[in-house]
Amino acid sequence: MVAEDTKPSAKGGKDKKGSFWRELPVLVVVALVLALIIKSFVIQAFYIPSESMENTLLVNDRVLVNKLVYHTRDIERGDIVVFSGVDSWASEVDVPDPSNPVAGFFRWVGTAFGVVPGEKDYIKRVIGLPGDTVKCCDAKGRITVNGVPLDEKAYLYPDDQPSQKFFEIKVEKDRLWVMGDHRSVSLDSRSHQGDPGGGAIPKDKVVGRAFVIVWPFARATTLPIPDTFNQAALKTVAMADGAAPLLLGFAGAFPLVAVRRRWVVRRARGRAG
Repeated sequence: MVAEDTKPSAKGGKDKKGSFWRELPVLVVVALVLALIIKSFVIQAFYIPSESMENTLLVNDRVLVNKLVYHTRDIERGDIVVFSGVDSWASEVDVPDPSNPVAGFFRWVGTAFGVVPGEKDYIKRVIGLPGDTVKCCDAKGRITVNGVPLDEKAYLYPDDQPSQKFFEIKVEKDRLWVMGDHRSVSLDSRSHQGDPGGGAIPKDKVVGRAFVIVWPFARATTLPIPDTFNQAALKTVAMADGAAPLLLGFAGAFPLVAVRRRWVVRRARGRAG
């Protein structure tokens, strides 16, 4: 008997290698398309280009931003959000324009995957929600929201004051008052008080919530809401604001029910008489 040769032929090996190289461009395109779909609708990486959120976020950090979270819950005080400042806010960093279409394409790809900073993307912390009165400062130098002072030591840049500018603003409907954690260098809502909304940004400009640092690995961590925003006094204000329309509805309903009841009683007596 002659033993069968189980080694693949040289020709067969070349065919497999050739097939791989032919399929590689397709695999790359499919991977890019899937990544862009995820980036557009689910999660996107963002590059931190400035010092405005130090020491919570450092220059060159990469964060992941959840784009779906605000479809399931409202924006909360203390959230770190990425938003678009196109046609409103000036860039905090100088980003040179691409020198040619090829450079422009790679800039677009780099921005999409969080490799380079976006020219008009900003990242700040939400301090005030629609209807809130945000003020700086109280007798102890603290920012207050609806009269409730914030203890910002956990995230404020070391030795920074809560604000070098005095202000008081009632946040308009569908807007947010946002500030950087490094207050002395952050060009945030305080620097745009002459803009529409008094510096508060439109809620529909929010891209999503930054929830984790993913790069560098040594700094990988989550970005939870600081405890000061979980104060019972702030929560009570929020609940009262949300319950106000319901309470007013009940208040208006009682007189209507009473009037109807009297009308029914009188009508019944009239029929009996």
